[in-house]
Amino acid sequence: MNKCLVMVDLQNDYFPAGKMELVGMEDAAENARLLLAEFRNKKLPIVHIQHISFDPKGFFLPGTDGAKINNTVAPQEGEAVVVKNYPNSFRNTSLLEILKDLHVDDLVICGAMSHMCIDATTRAAFDLGYHCVVAEDACATRDLMFKDKRIKASAVHASFMAALSSPYAKVVMTSDFVKNVA
Repeated sequence: MNKCLVMVDLQNDYFPAGKMELVGMEDAAENARLLLAEFRNKKLPIVHIQHISFDPKGFFLPGTDGAKINNTVAPQEGEAVVVKNYPNSFRNTSLLEILKDLHVDDLVICGAMSHMCIDATTRAAFDLGYHCVVAEDACATRDLMFKDKRIKASAVHASFMAALSSPYAKVVMTSDFVKNVA
């Protein structure tokens, strides 16, 4: 089975001083960097996903520094970059065609936000027949509000990782995955 690393929205606006700073983003990016190094070392395919928004009041705006993929995990020459405009990385993008061309069966998914684009992308990948692994400590999210109640990022993250863990993905720690990557 051919593996591919799918790195979702690891962009500057999610880091400190960005327009939508996430809780634990720097730690998640460091774990994503470890995955990236392992895939590069083993010459396994890598796809970077970059969200571009057209809401002028939002973040990831075209042409801004905030929309750029963070230097911690910046793409190298030859690594695919797929631009998306929706939470699901497959919607109206070339991602599926790229994965088919690579003859990929297994996806290793990391990035942001756990409750949004990681969730949407993982569920879509599963529905398309891919075996998915989510590196949970290479993902980040933020506090949410629901009915005047603040839900801490750690609870949001844990809830979404629990929901993805069956049947959509095997949810693992980066260090465990790196030890066992073929």
